[in-house]
Amino acid sequence: MPNFKNSRTAEDIKREMTAILRELKDPRIDPLLTIVRVDLSGDMSDCKIYVSSLTGMEKTEQSVEGLASAAGFIRRELFHRLKLRKSPQLRFIADNSIERSAQISKRLNDLLGDK
Repeated sequence: MPNFKNSRTAEDIKREMTAILRELKDPRIDPLLTIVRVDLSGDMSDCKIYVSSLTGMEKTEQSVEGLASAAGFIRRELFHRLKLRKSPQLRFIADNSIERSAQISKRLNDLLGDK
């Protein structure tokens, strides 16, 4: 049976994380960083946040380092904004899905442009 509270909380975390990303002042964090997916464990103690950037995988990995150093601040902000009973441990993971989809789109446009 699916846990609707868990998926709803994951969506809330994704929404609030987007707002928090815009407030962070760390120069390592790319301004074009996007949250791709949020996976919350069943007991809501662990949260994996997948991030991707339009500028490439190297900049995404650099941003993950900046996010990891600001994890305490982010965790506290999520706790206060969402009024959670306990705040999950945050883990940031670099994902190249946006870069990959841009490459696929470019290839498709090149194929269609040749006709």
